[in-house]
Amino acid sequence: MSEPDFDQLRRAMVSNQLRPNQVTDAVVLAAMGDVPRERFVGADQASVAYRDTIVPLGDGHALNPPIATGLLLNAARPLAGEHVLLIGTATGYVAALLAEMGCKVTALDADKGPLAAGWPEGAPYSLIYIDGAVEQIPSVIADQLAEGGRLVGAIIERGVTRLALGRRVSGGFGLESFADIEAVPLPGFAPAPVFSF
Repeated sequence: MSEPDFDQLRRAMVSNQLRPNQVTDAVVLAAMGDVPRERFVGADQASVAYRDTIVPLGDGHALNPPIATGLLLNAARPLAGEHVLLIGTATGYVAALLAEMGCKVTALDADKGPLAAGWPEGAPYSLIYIDGAVEQIPSVIADQLAEGGRLVGAIIERGVTRLALGRRVSGGFGLESFADIEAVPLPGFAPAPVFSF
């Protein structure tokens, strides 16, 4: 597929997938319209990079559907200059989008260490973006948010994946889901087993 075809696919993603599904932030739309998603998948997957589905990448990695990425960024409203912790880098697509929006990004990869611990050395963060679906948000991650900071990601609740936005206010953390969208499961976020006698 030639480069002009990818440009057309990128424009179609913005106009046909993102805008009709309430992705309205102009900065998010511009970044997703500019960053070439096909460069963040293998050459054999480039032709499906813009489909509204999870793109398997091998070795247990996958790329979230464009709508999941767009809705999470839209909810997060990243601002230029903000310090962002990205948990689960996959191929680096979301890191590239955040950098395009002017954010300072610290990215964690599952191959390099446990994602559920976050990166306290760089805290506090204005935004934590979990690039995938998890069963719970560990308090150690929420604690890495600055006061007023936001966290976005997908939460798996009784087999349903829901996109969610959380905020740290007055030392507490609240999380609210806003859309049921498929997302790539991230390893290492299962709740601790509960034993009963």
